[in-house]
Amino acid sequence: MNLNKIFKNSLLIILACFALSACAKKVSTGQLQGDVYTGTDTVEYLASGVPDRVFFATNESVLTTKSRETLRKQAAWLRKNSKINIVVEGHADERGTREYNLALGERRANAAKDYLMTYGISADRISVISYGKERPVDSGSNPLSWSKNRRSVTVKAN
Repeated sequence: MNLNKIFKNSLLIILACFALSACAKKVSTGQLQGDVYTGTDTVEYLASGVPDRVFFATNESVLTTKSRETLRKQAAWLRKNSKINIVVEGHADERGTREYNLALGERRANAAKDYLMTYGISADRISVISYGKERPVDSGSNPLSWSKNRRSVTVKAN
């Protein structure tokens, strides 16, 4: 009798764990091209139709073709809205030291800033800050999560 009760309780605990783990999973529409994130589930918008972020390969601050397309859209919007100043935030994934990732985030943010400047946006309107690995958009420890965190994000300055 006591053994039967233990078996039932154990079975209930196991079933509850399965149910909770199924609820906790996040469905991601993200994709990788090489090791660069190409999905849209983490992207927000600077303005209607103007994505706020671009993504980078591991240990890189070189803009991809898709990143340059996004930054051209940002530059076009910024030219039409000449009174708006922005901050370009640089981010890195969790791997590497804090110092390395802060420097990498800064290089990424400056790459985006420099590209915006080539399309006529004044340096006076663009501030740069690096958060390194301190503000992940995805806290997972896998290649897809890392790719989402290797980014620069353009936000309106206060």
